[in-house]
Amino acid sequence: MAIERTLSIIKPDATERNLTGQINARLEAAGLRVIAQKRIWWKKKDAKTFYEVHKGRPYYKDLLSFMTSGPIVVQVLEGENAIAKNREVMGATNPVDAASGTIRKDFGVNHQKNSVHGSDAPETAKKEIAFCFKKSEIIG
Repeated sequence: MAIERTLSIIKPDATERNLTGQINARLEAAGLRVIAQKRIWWKKKDAKTFYEVHKGRPYYKDLLSFMTSGPIVVQVLEGENAIAKNREVMGATNPVDAASGTIRKDFGVNHQKNSVHGSDAPETAKKEIAFCFKKSEIIG
């Protein structure tokens, strides 16, 4: 199995409810290692750049408003099949559809306020990590 890296974002709804530690504990229990982490507050231009792929979709403006409404925690996770493992721990995008015991089922409020984001593919992970971190910020 391949060691990979993926980006994880703990969203404003979760940071507001002080869930960072509980989310990190679940990621680590799943065998993912947090090799870089920082709390930031995106400006609108940051969110626009990060979510450019969603531009033109009906939820785009609300997504930008939400992701700039409070601090977020961006992380680089590392481990065997980290992308798939992170997505499994997160659960389905909509908390209603997520499996019991997943982050989104247990902490998500709705489809948008679902507590976490995770990269969906190796190319996306590489791009998202490069957007959020300088190489010197990543240990390992």
